[in-house]
Amino acid sequence: MNVPFIAGNWKMNGLRADGLGLARDLADWLETVRPGVQMLICPPATLLSDIAALAASGPLLVGAQDCHHRASGAHTGDLSAAMLADAGASHVILGHSERRSQGEDSALVAAKAAAARLSELRPLICIGETLMEREAGLAGTIVARQLHDSLPPGLDADSIIIAYEPIWAIGTGRHADAGTIAAMHALIKAELATLLPGGGDVRVLYGGSVTAANAAGILHLPGVDGVLVGGASLKPADFKAIALAGLGGA
Repeated sequence: MNVPFIAGNWKMNGLRADGLGLARDLADWLETVRPGVQMLICPPATLLSDIAALAASGPLLVGAQDCHHRASGAHTGDLSAAMLADAGASHVILGHSERRSQGEDSALVAAKAAAARLSELRPLICIGETLMEREAGLAGTIVARQLHDSLPPGLDADSIIIAYEPIWAIGTGRHADAGTIAAMHALIKAELATLLPGGGDVRVLYGGSVTAANAAGILHLPGVDGVLVGGASLKPADFKAIALAGLGGA
């Protein structure tokens, strides 16, 4: 397995004091374990600049949770990819199910990914099926279509990360079993190999109720290059344990 990529999505959590404290703790700890693991945190936009500044000289990566597909204009409340890059982000989560549930489709995700690349941000594109789609036997078809439709032209294997997040497992305490995860990651990697130059080398993360207790079993499955963590990324001991699980150290 490659060096595991551990990404934390803080969602709408974290005020200045606690957020900066958590980021500083993770940045200091990561210095002691690199190059054994890569870690990305995606705090709220209100904390992005300050956290990026404190992480600038170390290995902790800092990203954003979304971006607008336009470079500028009358888009009240939105942030462009260039603004996020200017604030210090290196990555941006796109297509999360919590955004797709508000009407964002894969075409919009692709437009955002294109905008991100123009500003030299690395998109972390989320795809995944609903429980109804899985029970209908459509999971593979849905995920392959989302993947195809969410990728803009001109990408290569080093320019993106994919996260497979079965929607029914996000924030529910449920996670897909080992066989399901391995099968879906194999499908995604096979699709990527047909869509991008070197696409089979794109990192594919698993997300969906990842915890310190189940991380080792997930991270050592074939085709799993890391995890995208939600709630547990706000708990430093748990997030560190998840990172160590990828090294066999938990």
